[in-house]
Amino acid sequence: MFYLLDIGQNRLLSMNLNSFKTIIMLSYILPFIVLILVVVFIHEYGHYYFAKRYGVGVTDFSIGFGKEIFGWNDKSGTRWKICWIPLGGYVKFFGDRNVFSQADQEKILKKYKEEDRQKLFVLKPLYQRVLIVFGGPLANFVLALFIFFSIYTFVGKDFTPAVINEVQKNSPAMIGGLKQNDIILEIDRNKVKSIMDVSKYITMSTDDIIDFKVKRSYEEIILKIKPDIVLSEDNLGNKINKRMVGIKLGAYNNKINHVKLGPAQAIYHAANEVYYVSISSLKYIGAMIFGKADTSQLGGPIRIAKISGQVAEFGVLAFISMMAYISISLGLVNLFPIPLLDGGHLMFYAFEKVLGRPLSQKTQEGFFRIGMFMLLSLMFFTTFNDLKDLGLFN
Repeated sequence: MFYLLDIGQNRLLSMNLNSFKTIIMLSYILPFIVLILVVVFIHEYGHYYFAKRYGVGVTDFSIGFGKEIFGWNDKSGTRWKICWIPLGGYVKFFGDRNVFSQADQEKILKKYKEEDRQKLFVLKPLYQRVLIVFGGPLANFVLALFIFFSIYTFVGKDFTPAVINEVQKNSPAMIGGLKQNDIILEIDRNKVKSIMDVSKYITMSTDDIIDFKVKRSYEEIILKIKPDIVLSEDNLGNKINKRMVGIKLGAYNNKINHVKLGPAQAIYHAANEVYYVSISSLKYIGAMIFGKADTSQLGGPIRIAKISGQVAEFGVLAFISMMAYISISLGLVNLFPIPLLDGGHLMFYAFEKVLGRPLSQKTQEGFFRIGMFMLLSLMFFTTFNDLKDLGLFN
């Protein structure tokens, strides 16, 4: 009797643990799916919008790759669908051989009648093809701009000056000359408009030495601080190599300055945020390439899923803010001059402009193979980082 009861209790415990694991998985997967659906849809709609504007036929509008889960056809014949592999999406144009917008121009001229040729992407003027391809990344930047604008307008933006409340003993800050009650004005020539900017600018800096411009009494001075790289935790509890200078901040005169902005100010600060994140991301990627930044911070879909679930627990505002940053990243990555990405197509169009003719089909095929190798290598590397972050290789 006891044995049967023990089995029942273990089974109940096992069921509870399985239910708990399912809830945890869903808490990560659902926010990730929402995130991907939105940013990928916006990206692909950017391509779709300019394609329709210039009369290009669109046969497929897909979120995800692989087998279709469900979909429908609109009046113009476009198949809108969601597929099983949520790692991106594509818009396939009339006459393309595959989802990478490859088409053989000579075969197309023989295959289609004059009225159908008007819908072919490959036969459109160069500037129209450039806009159609650039429309995807552009849409991602516009989404981020809209999100930041909305937050600054309806929620507000912090403008609390950053005052140093404490300088830790023997820290880089103390060695570099920072003192209690210093007001931080700039970090690496980036104006510190809020106490929130300090951590952001320190984290995104890729230089060995960080320039701090501070106000001390009535004097403005510039100090050079060499941060320590410390294995620490971010606000979500994830292990990261963090740049630390050893200061604790507080509000100036203990007053928080959180302001809702008017449309003009909101659009200015939103554009400034998109610009800063874009430039900083490019600098950080460049630093990783030259070995000056930690490549373990480069993550892929698994880490995005993990972080999106963690951020969602902080509420809708935090999740939407993350969506803006992911949208910027998607726009930037797609502009890299790697074949198969939007930037690779733009690179081909640059060659076409210089040469006065498109690259041969054989040459493009060669570039696409190189691009496929680069993307698969990057996917393998980021997946390794993601699994390492989950503790699989510790």
